[in-house]
Amino acid sequence: MPPTTRTQTEQGSISIFVAVLATGFLMAAGLALDGGRKLGGLSEARDLADNAARTCSQAVDSVAFRDTGTPILDPSEAVARANAYLGSVGHSGTITVVGPECTVTVALTIPTRFLPGPFNVSATESARALAGVEGAIP
Repeated sequence: MPPTTRTQTEQGSISIFVAVLATGFLMAAGLALDGGRKLGGLSEARDLADNAARTCSQAVDSVAFRDTGTPILDPSEAVARANAYLGSVGHSGTITVVGPECTVTVALTIPTRFLPGPFNVSATESARALAGVEGAIP
């Protein structure tokens, strides 16, 4: 019996399989790496917005507080404090002050390594000025 020979139609079929498989692995690795970078960026944006809002909420108008007993923020001082904090860490954001509450939104652009384009993430956090510890007035 003569030795079995390959037919011409099967030559190169394994290299197509390897190319498709390698592309799939690269896409999965890109999704894992860049997805992790996006989640890290979102966490950083939340942290920045939270800290800026906390700093902002400490700008209580002392005259209004003495007169009314209710902590109300001085809007210009509160915005200045939040901007100063964000500037000190190299970022910027949108600050809104209404009564005793300060809301900060921070947007970040996260570069990608494998997936196309950068990711844009943002976070919004609020803080409220309270009188005393946990809102209890002594």
